[in-house]
Amino acid sequence: MEHTENTFERIYEVVRQIPKGTVATYGQIAALAGNKRWSRVVGFALHVNPDPEGIPCYRVVNRLGEVSAAFAFGGGNRQIELLEEDGIPCPGGRVDLSKYQWRKRAF
Repeated sequence: MEHTENTFERIYEVVRQIPKGTVATYGQIAALAGNKRWSRVVGFALHVNPDPEGIPCYRVVNRLGEVSAAFAFGGGNRQIELLEEDGIPCPGGRVDLSKYQWRKRAF
């Protein structure tokens, strides 16, 4: 699958909407960006995030609520620090999705 700049922009636009104090999953971002099968594309787009200040990719976690060990901007510990600054506890590197998942849905 070819990943166009337009695809990444759609992903970044959704990530910009994640409110402080909440997280979204890769799959959730994929669905909101237009294709529920884009989870890996979301991961790649966030890895090359051109604007970490404006596109809060640290608010994206996996389907289990786990932070990324390969977080692009300082490793998993940095992602945990940023989430905790947002008021989201991450015991063991995991966010409680039942409490902190953004409730916006694609459908």
